[in-house]
Amino acid sequence: MARAGADVRKVGIIFLTHHHDDHTAGLGTLMSLAWDAQRTEPINVYGPPRTKELVDATVRYCSISADIRIADGGRTVPMDKVFFGHDVGIGEVYKDDNIRVSAIENTHFSFHQGDAAGRYKSYSYRFETPDRVITFTGDTGFSAAVTELAQDADILVTETSSCDERRNMMIKDGRWEVMSTAEQEGIMRQATMGHMDLKNIGTLATQAGVKKVVLSHLTERVESADYEPWAEEVRKHFSGEVVVAEDLMEF
Repeated sequence: MARAGADVRKVGIIFLTHHHDDHTAGLGTLMSLAWDAQRTEPINVYGPPRTKELVDATVRYCSISADIRIADGGRTVPMDKVFFGHDVGIGEVYKDDNIRVSAIENTHFSFHQGDAAGRYKSYSYRFETPDRVITFTGDTGFSAAVTELAQDADILVTETSSCDERRNMMIKDGRWEVMSTAEQEGIMRQATMGHMDLKNIGTLATQAGVKKVVLSHLTERVESADYEPWAEEVRKHFSGEVVVAEDLMEF
């Protein structure tokens, strides 16, 4: 955000797809920077169940530093008066004069025991503005629900994964050979059902009638950092524009 010239004080709304730490670890830094930069208007964080709990816990994590800054006289408004978490369900989750945001539950999580399925959800979002529609898949596998969410979108920002690369990476670093067959099958099942394999992206985009595909959240490759071959794979099944995302790109 800093490199893009974005002012953290102007961030008023945040949407979380799910609560894995690679998607939430930066939340505390963003909240601290905005608060320390004298943000006093509310910042609302929307997401699946336990988002409020996550935001409240992040405020507590930042509380010692915040207490020191308040005692030093630099701040007067406590962080818990600025940051608010909201647990939202599927359907319309936010609307104002400029944008409508809706969510569906995707297939990133597939719990087989206990009550985890009732406590943890993963969402994909659709952002509708007067100018265009953007669908953001988050982490998810291919599904009819995500395809419907992306219907006629101007831009589809999609997670981009590869089951083959995931397996090759685990073979390379030695994890694969120490797993049991059941563990290996579980890993590959989750990689297939819970992540968007690049072989499915073009089909999804074509079925949904989207105009542009942006490949994001790219699985690490074993032998190369060149993702253009992945874009070519998507183009086999999609005739629109395909872009490999890089930091600071704007669309």
